[in-house]
Amino acid sequence: MAGFMARFFASNILLAFMVGILLLARRLFKSVLRGRMQYRLWLLLPLLLAVPFLPFRPHSVFHFLSYLTKWGASLSPKITGFAEHMPSPDSPGITGGIRDLALSVNGRASSPLWLFLWYIWIGGCLAGLWFLVKSALRLRALERAALPLQNQKIRILYKKCLKELGISRNIPVYSTPFLKSPVIVGLFRPRIYLPTHLISDAASFRACEGGSGADRSIRHMLLHELQHYRHRDALANHLMNLARILYWFNPFVRLALKEMRNDREIACDASVLEILKEPERAAYAATLLSLAGKFSLHPFAAGISGSARQMERRILHIVSYQSPSPEGRWKGFAAYALTALLLLGLAPGLSTYAAKTDAYAWDAPPETVAIKDLSPYFQGYEGAFVLYEPESGSWSVYNPGQALKRVSPNSTYKIYDALLGLEKGVITPENSDLKWDGTTYPFDAWNKDQNLRSALFSSVNWYFQELDARLGSSAIRRYLKEIRYGNQNPGGGLSSYWLQSSLKISPVEQVELLVNLYRNSFGFAPENIAAVQDSICIFQEGDEALYGKTGTGRVDGRDINGWFVGYATGSGRTLFFAVNIQGEDGANGGNAAHIAFSVLYRENIWRREHVFP
Repeated sequence: MAGFMARFFASNILLAFMVGILLLARRLFKSVLRGRMQYRLWLLLPLLLAVPFLPFRPHSVFHFLSYLTKWGASLSPKITGFAEHMPSPDSPGITGGIRDLALSVNGRASSPLWLFLWYIWIGGCLAGLWFLVKSALRLRALERAALPLQNQKIRILYKKCLKELGISRNIPVYSTPFLKSPVIVGLFRPRIYLPTHLISDAASFRACEGGSGADRSIRHMLLHELQHYRHRDALANHLMNLARILYWFNPFVRLALKEMRNDREIACDASVLEILKEPERAAYAATLLSLAGKFSLHPFAAGISGSARQMERRILHIVSYQSPSPEGRWKGFAAYALTALLLLGLAPGLSTYAAKTDAYAWDAPPETVAIKDLSPYFQGYEGAFVLYEPESGSWSVYNPGQALKRVSPNSTYKIYDALLGLEKGVITPENSDLKWDGTTYPFDAWNKDQNLRSALFSSVNWYFQELDARLGSSAIRRYLKEIRYGNQNPGGGLSSYWLQSSLKISPVEQVELLVNLYRNSFGFAPENIAAVQDSICIFQEGDEALYGKTGTGRVDGRDINGWFVGYATGSGRTLFFAVNIQGEDGANGGNAAHIAFSVLYRENIWRREHVFP
């Protein structure tokens, strides 16, 4: 919970920025975003406020657009029996094979500060919920005390309003002495409540003056409340109430909700003005003036009245109101779409799910990237597949969001840890032996002396922890920065920074690093590069070879993060690939390798069947 609170706090900072965008857009486009279109801009707010609570990271609208442009490049495989034509690990030519051994680490303890803030937030939410319950009870009491509307002339007027707006549902109207102005309440059973004093005033006015002015005011009120019904404003009310509970501490959200409520009333005014003849619009403004300050504020209600300041804004809107032209409507729609695209494009940044890790800012030219649909291979996992072919400079990517998401590298980092040990002379290609200290591990392969090849093949943690202890944290930090390894953060401690801890890397970065390793773009000693490559060789026959390394993140006994990264050479070309899978359990390096082999072979990416164990 503390982890969620830290990410939720960060998302609220971005929310404040996005509220600023909404307010700025409303100001910049005030000449074209008029009436209901301006209010519809605020309807994006509940969508944005929901993002931090989604159990997944929503895709950016920009990613969606990129899918459309690359739709023709997508694959639709029909998968039956991945291992149907796959050889066993004992096939001729297999030199290393794959062994995926991993120890479990404990879930991290929560920070006391974030736990404290979690309890404060929950306390505020409960207080807001209690206020809402009390409001619901008051509304229930008002409903019991209200009486069905008896005034026959107002009932006839109400029927005309329903017909004028094309509403077939007969919404009940009640009179009550406990309200100062009309309201409509109810999502599934809408009801309109008219204050008793307005009905009495209308009756006495009719008796003295003939009734036309009073009838007109009542008609305006009824039309306004019915516009709330037509546009489902009761649903917006419930969403705003929920937002007030969850974001009670955020002043920017409270400001946005206040402006949203104000613009909702202006939108209803505009809807009423559209059906009123021009001479009657001044009378509608007079009706609003008569209700200034007499508002019945209730979290479940929508009504015609408001504060004096709100009424002033609304009357100014009425005075300057002009029916929008077709050209004006198109301009308003364009302004709305532009703002919506910007906000929805930023929305994934609000996700507390996505904020668990940072994302890699990839700058590959879009024309070199093909988005693939490989979902049948990843059933049961959230995963990503990345393939790069340097001869053509082309990338194939499944699940771009996950492919750019940085997660713990686990044992795949040992490739580069070994390279650092070689570069610093802690081990050499000729002498990479380290002695076992006698500690008993759950894997027999770990309970003996190791060299570089055996340590990488059996993924022996203690071997690389010993390397890191001899290298020191400063050398590791400089090295991670030099080779640009993921987020370059070894802050989780020398013995575990790569084990579901501080160091994180994305599948795309894994592939880029493999390319640099293969080409020795690091400028390291060629014999050290060769020693590492030889140690991760899985298959070799002639000029064909497969290199790879698995990695498993095991937390509290459950495999939640599986990797297989590597490259294959032969027939004059080289393919670099990375697979990452995430899950509640079973997401390990072995399953990631199985998915990688299946994709490469079954999708005709690499047809040399015997290359893949």
